[in-house]
Amino acid sequence: MMDNFTPGPFTEELVTAGIPAHLHDWLGNLGIGALVVKMGIHFLEMSPERTVATMPVEGNTQVAGILHGGAHVVLAETLGSFAAGMHAGAGRHALGIEVSATHHRAIAAGTVTGTCTAIHLGRTLTTHEIVMTDEQGRRLSTARITNMLRDSGPADD
Repeated sequence: MMDNFTPGPFTEELVTAGIPAHLHDWLGNLGIGALVVKMGIHFLEMSPERTVATMPVEGNTQVAGILHGGAHVVLAETLGSFAAGMHAGAGRHALGIEVSATHHRAIAAGTVTGTCTAIHLGRTLTTHEIVMTDEQGRRLSTARITNMLRDSGPADD
């Protein structure tokens, strides 16, 4: 049986990162971004309302041997931006305009899970809360991101 799907240059990257097949048309020619790959972020769920991913602590630590605060923010912004982009839909894109984070607990080993939940999904703005937890479900940090939604123009393609 033949289908009409032509793999893009980033198909292997998308599969490795856990991107669901129904999003490959959207991201097949874009990929998930070099930083997301470098950080080891792996997606488990993806929708505008809820996006979940994991990230290893190893390789993302600061000099004291704990997960870098910036790594928390990278995970949060990745989740919120992908969720906003899905909400924006075809012919539109999301641009982050504000991100903030509060760190509650340090982690030195294991895997962090980020759960992104929509607070507001509007026509021109989205806001998401992202909670990072350790393998025992303890909250490590809480972040919030607001994205502006814009129509894509010829220069954006």
